[in-house]
Amino acid sequence: MSNKAKSSAAREQLRIVIVGHVDHGKSTLVGRLFHDTGSLPEGKFEAIKAMCERRGMPFEWAFLMDSFQSERDQGITIDTSQIWFKTQKRDYVIIDAPGHREFIKNMITGASSAEAAMLLIDAGHGIQQQSRLHGFLLNLLGIRQVAVVVNKMDLVDYSAQRFAEIRQQYTHYLGGLGVTPDYFIPISARDGDNMAERSARMNWYQGPTVVEALDSFHPTARPTDQPLRLPIQDVYKFDDRRIIVGRIESGVLSVGDRLMFSPSNKTARISSIETWSTPSKPVGAQAGQSVGIMLDDQLFLERGELASHEADAPIETNVFRGRLFWLGHEPLKVGDTYELKLMTRSTPVTVQKIERVFDAEDLTEKAAIEVPRHGVADIILRSRGLLALDEGRDMARSGRFALSDGHNIVAGGVVSMEGYPDQRELVTTKGRNIKRVAHGVAVDARTARNGHMGGVLWFTGLSGAGKSTIAMAVEQELFVRGYQVYVLDGDNVRHGLNANLGFSPDDRAENIRRIGEVASLFADAGMIAITAFISPYRSDRQRAREAAKGAFHEIYVEADVATCESRDPKGLYKKARSGEIAEFTGVSAPYEPPEAAELVVDTKKLSVADSVSKVLAYIERHMALKGPAKTR
Repeated sequence: MSNKAKSSAAREQLRIVIVGHVDHGKSTLVGRLFHDTGSLPEGKFEAIKAMCERRGMPFEWAFLMDSFQSERDQGITIDTSQIWFKTQKRDYVIIDAPGHREFIKNMITGASSAEAAMLLIDAGHGIQQQSRLHGFLLNLLGIRQVAVVVNKMDLVDYSAQRFAEIRQQYTHYLGGLGVTPDYFIPISARDGDNMAERSARMNWYQGPTVVEALDSFHPTARPTDQPLRLPIQDVYKFDDRRIIVGRIESGVLSVGDRLMFSPSNKTARISSIETWSTPSKPVGAQAGQSVGIMLDDQLFLERGELASHEADAPIETNVFRGRLFWLGHEPLKVGDTYELKLMTRSTPVTVQKIERVFDAEDLTEKAAIEVPRHGVADIILRSRGLLALDEGRDMARSGRFALSDGHNIVAGGVVSMEGYPDQRELVTTKGRNIKRVAHGVAVDARTARNGHMGGVLWFTGLSGAGKSTIAMAVEQELFVRGYQVYVLDGDNVRHGLNANLGFSPDDRAENIRRIGEVASLFADAGMIAITAFISPYRSDRQRAREAAKGAFHEIYVEADVATCESRDPKGLYKKARSGEIAEFTGVSAPYEPPEAAELVVDTKKLSVADSVSKVLAYIERHMALKGPAKTR
């Protein structure tokens, strides 16, 4: 390798996306930038110039970037073009994204891999709807290094006042998103003003040129510095060998490393890294490389599993929040099912809730029952099985997703786990060499002795709905009737068994997991265990149901937030509203109502006595032995 090649290979690289309203001059800016920095491929300028002469068209700098014949005919960029250029400081990959609203999907695709952005505004036309939308989408994608470039200053006579107006308006808008632009730069891309050299016609401007601004940006953290994420693309089978193949999205791996495969939670060590037509096998690989690895244990793995190191495993969940941009022609609605694309994983998900829809024009948010085309919304998605993913703000490559309707991509979004727990620990069995011991007393014998079946009555609902009040009254009445019964109350249990747990999403989930297991032991003993817990997550209640092995009865103590807050027996809502209590269910943390509870008790409509009677009637129908009624 020559010294020049070595020097080029060692140069720093930065990916920049350029976005803006259609016809504001993005491709012109890029074409001029390449020319002024001496980065044009040899003969490119001459070839485009000759093409224009053949067609009888005036020369346009934009044609240096516009990739398709149809673009030259229509005068718009419809695809994301990528090309390399360089300054004295570093190499760049410039992504020129389309500005036309109909090609917004292409703009998102281009911007998703960028580390910094230039947002272009026409000085004459000013801030357009697309200008606001593009700013919103850049923020959605997590791009924080932004230069706003005000183009076509020649059309407003290089007016400092016009530039100041645009800067003030757009600074205010982006500030509402929490974005502070690094620079506002006035330019005339066609004539090269403030591109690579300062403009004599805008001597009132004292900031950097476009090239200087770009050189001041910093590359994001290298993927090799992040936790290992290797999505499994396929499993190749040769004779008795199974080679796991995929592209490393982040981190590094080495022969001998123990990997965790999620969401199956299987583990094995890397025995070798396979290569083809090389003199020796490598002992390590890093982000950006496609690899084939062999394991010391022949695990059954499939496409979509995510490999990591055990110490830095991804989140496992079947429900998550997503902030998405909707591209579908039909609106997105609650209950709709789509195909989730998450790295190499593809699985159905259902829209559980639309939390809010944003207006990109004025940044207002509102409740809605559907998301229109080109709408931005916060929604909750639920899958049938566990997914392996990361928070989008922490790990972009494994924290972004797309939705498909089976034919087309209809949405792109960023994962948020706010208010939801990592379910990995809840489904992991750490003990080895353990075996269940059979009881010497049969279930039927316990039932006959007690005069009723054992079971779990799982009261769920918001704080203040009346769970504990009804549960305690039901326990007292059942005891009088001769039932073997005990209430596991949320506050009581947190004084002992769960005293070491707080109220974070992970601790809430572990709290319910323990209670579910304890309640199932009561049911196995032939007793009726009544639990009175908010238990906000459906996945946690489902695990409790599975633990009880058919003896689980979900009772939804229903009351809306307004009703519960008006009661507020412990003063908790007041504290939550004042900020004294973080992550309070119904206020700042989610509650997922049961979809098919065995019994619903609406305490907004029923008195305590009527609610207790309804529960007792259910127990007599479903849990009492048929025969003479129990006496008091």
